[in-house]
Amino acid sequence: METKRALIIAGGALAAIFLQTAPARPQAEAQPASALSGQVTSAEEGPMEGVVVSAKKDGSTISISVATNAAGRFAFPVARLEPGHYTLSARAAGYELDGIMAADVASGHEAKAEIKLKKAKNLSAHLTNAEWLISMPGTDEQKRFLLNCTTCHTLERIMKSTHDADEFMQVFHRMSLYYPGSTPLKPQRLAGTASRDVERGGNGRKTAEWLATVNLSEEPTWTFSLKTQPRLTGKSTHVIITEYDLPNRLIQPHDVVLDREGNVWYSDFGQMFLGKMDPKTGKVTQYPIPVVKPGWPEGTLDLEFDTDDNPWIGVMYQSAIAKFDRKTEKFQMWSTPKEWDTDAGQLGHIAIEGTPVDNKVWIKNSDGGNIYRLDLISNKMENLGSFKDPQTGKRIGTYGIDSDAQNNAYLLDFSAGNIVRIDAKTKNATVYRTPTPDSRPRRGRVDREGRLWFAEYQGDAIGMFDPKTEHITEWKVPTAWSAPYDAVADRNGEAWTASMLTDRVARLDIKSGQYTEYMLPRPTNIRRVYVDDTKNPSALWIGSNHGASIVKIEPFN
Repeated sequence: METKRALIIAGGALAAIFLQTAPARPQAEAQPASALSGQVTSAEEGPMEGVVVSAKKDGSTISISVATNAAGRFAFPVARLEPGHYTLSARAAGYELDGIMAADVASGHEAKAEIKLKKAKNLSAHLTNAEWLISMPGTDEQKRFLLNCTTCHTLERIMKSTHDADEFMQVFHRMSLYYPGSTPLKPQRLAGTASRDVERGGNGRKTAEWLATVNLSEEPTWTFSLKTQPRLTGKSTHVIITEYDLPNRLIQPHDVVLDREGNVWYSDFGQMFLGKMDPKTGKVTQYPIPVVKPGWPEGTLDLEFDTDDNPWIGVMYQSAIAKFDRKTEKFQMWSTPKEWDTDAGQLGHIAIEGTPVDNKVWIKNSDGGNIYRLDLISNKMENLGSFKDPQTGKRIGTYGIDSDAQNNAYLLDFSAGNIVRIDAKTKNATVYRTPTPDSRPRRGRVDREGRLWFAEYQGDAIGMFDPKTEHITEWKVPTAWSAPYDAVADRNGEAWTASMLTDRVARLDIKSGQYTEYMLPRPTNIRRVYVDDTKNPSALWIGSNHGASIVKIEPFN
């Protein structure tokens, strides 16, 4: 036994000596710092900061994007790009790729790509809506009219038109007869006597005469120079963006929301579907929503989750709301009572945050601005009517609606600059004015502290109403003509919004009041913003409403 034990000890000693003297593994076997890296340059600028570089694997519906630093360098983390052949693209205002770019990513190796950009031959095709607005001559008052036009199409369509003033008046009338979820790919006419006020209180004739001076009705090219926004730099380049292409181009992911399991759900603004996506694979499942008002436009808007993690959805001109039971995969529908319904009846927005308190769901009917409450016990709707501004006597033009933990409702007055609080017990309404007149609050959400965060579409700001102090605070977004649609605060001390016009999202440090903006890889039209704040920093989820894709924005500090 002693001899055997001595041999074991000797063998162990020899092994130790061998391990100490064994050469280290070759450096090539070490895990690379990134899967793909390189530099973006141009003849005009040399290394370029703030360029968004995207990589998409052949056959995949998912693309990953990063931004270049001050030295023009970019790097894709190893965990984000699996081995394969990738097509590369880049976005920088006023520039385009100088040739086709691609890269082969292999496991254990860092691929390299040197990207050359050149000045864009056709700058007009690259402008965002906001860049059209800063380029064209005219007053801010004249340009604000165009904020009504970008729901369905871009401003490029207007600027490249050859309409004179009389023809523009005909266009205004025609546009008033289309569903707001229409696009050039799928236009939908309104039914019956329904129409929309596309002028929104403005002077249509004066606007038509002005537009005829800035489009191509009198000259073969524009008489003014085209301007671009400066590229984002510094902290704005500390971001990873993931884009998920949806199955067809007709899908308009208006609201994008996560359930408690991490599945991504979306409402389709132009079709009768509720969609679900697996964020790991990009696989999409669509659940057809019953058509309850045949002949009327089809599409959905507001998407909310109840305490049982079941989706609720506003079904717009079908004049109904729907609840989807995830266990049975069936919809339960509630329609506007026939005696209240009209050709223009539109139930796009609901509020269910406070529903567990009294089993009542808040609903907004855009036709007439009536506010309903659905009693889930009796399945009957109560009509609270429309509310008025006590100072002006003007009807509150409610767009967004949300509720707090006590099921008090908040109305966002898109026709002026008011926040309206309805007491759930007394039904009394109190009106509060935003510091910026006619800021046109659009959508928002009550946070964990009971404060209402909202976007000011015409005020270019995030607003916050504190019910304890009854005070509204505003934070102006840095980029002009951002026209934010929605705003939400996270648990990490930040608030988020996104633009329908700039292709940018904005992250606000509430304490310091400082914004960080992030440029998206492709032109888009953003509505709802949803924050996953389970980590710090949070991740923002949005739908590319005109790009048939879902986008995740992940900043890193």
